[in-house]
Amino acid sequence: MSMDPKVTRLDNGLTVLSDEMSHVDSVSVGVWVDAGARHETPARHGISHMLEHMAFKGTASRSAQRIAEEIENVGGHINAATSHETTAYYARVLKEDTPLALDILADILQRSAFESEELERERGVILQEIGQAADTPDDIVFDHLMSVSYPGQALGRPILGTPETVGGFSSGDLRAYMADRYHAPSMVVAAAGAVDHEALVGEVAEKFAALPAARPNEHERARFEGRELRDDKALEQAHVTLAFEGVPYGDPDYYTAQVFASVLGGGMSSRLFQEVREKRGLCYSVFSFNWSFADTGLFGVYAGTAPEDLAELMPVMADEIQRLGEDASEEETARARAQLKAGLLMGLESSSARAEQMARQMMVFGRLLPTEHVIGEVERVDAGALKAYAKRLLAGPAPALAAVGPLGGLEKQDRIAARFG
Repeated sequence: MSMDPKVTRLDNGLTVLSDEMSHVDSVSVGVWVDAGARHETPARHGISHMLEHMAFKGTASRSAQRIAEEIENVGGHINAATSHETTAYYARVLKEDTPLALDILADILQRSAFESEELERERGVILQEIGQAADTPDDIVFDHLMSVSYPGQALGRPILGTPETVGGFSSGDLRAYMADRYHAPSMVVAAAGAVDHEALVGEVAEKFAALPAARPNEHERARFEGRELRDDKALEQAHVTLAFEGVPYGDPDYYTAQVFASVLGGGMSSRLFQEVREKRGLCYSVFSFNWSFADTGLFGVYAGTAPEDLAELMPVMADEIQRLGEDASEEETARARAQLKAGLLMGLESSSARAEQMARQMMVFGRLLPTEHVIGEVERVDAGALKAYAKRLLAGPAPALAAVGPLGGLEKQDRIAARFG
């Protein structure tokens, strides 16, 4: 059983969240920071991700090896992740080792050494990561999609940075970026599992006292522009993405967009899977996605297909998007609602998913949303809401298009956009 989540805001502005789960013996605990790729200047492109890597490479009192050994000596795991809007550092340990996990997280987020030798080594690792992404067309096509949806903006730049920017970062750059963004009011500590809230608050208050108490600067507002990028390459498959301007987190249509994505291309019963793959055999992989950010969103479709099927594929996908806006049924809407609810409730059985969800809600909405509230919002979405959302999507700017592979069969962007006119 889960108790009600608890929230405490410390004097320096740091928010501490906990959700006690009485049936587990472990704790998932992490620190989420309002610092991601969209907070970077062009010269600092990729620094959020590099900082995430370097945080584990030694502090004033711990070497990189010691950080790894201390957490693994107690059978725990520690990791981190960078997104467009946040960076997260998290650990999973047995309950008695929670103070150790917090101590390590506090150490790497306040006293990282950024030694030049470690920096050179990690620079090489990240350059390999960038190279690997460039060699993965079904990954890189989404970087291209962001770049044509938000051209000339931080949100449109790939999270990993470029070989040029990553090649130029110094220890001083990392320290300066950390001093700019890693402030208590823009950070959240969240723990779920066998956790006692009062004890957690006491540990966090003591260990994170060195964080600056000022609020960091805002990021630029996003502007969606539906441009296109065609990366013509001799590959086995063509990878195509098409995206409309979607909705930000706080938008009244946020849950409708998720249900719409599920009905259109969320599973094996979805329209795209059934029509494009099962009936016509036009591709192996096809799905739709709904990405929300603080002030914008993307709603789109992806397909990987043989070059000879490309000419037929795009019109079929366009038709399916439009048809859903005309004849969405209550039956398929109910199925999509059930999938979303089950995914949400199954996710809450995981302490790490629960900690992440609490942190995200606090950073996005400034409060925790009860599970009943979220399920109620999903339940409210009916077929009529899907039809209205389709109208909203198609009334917005022309969609962005990004494609990688042999693209001879892909029709012109204005022709594709005209299909939605």
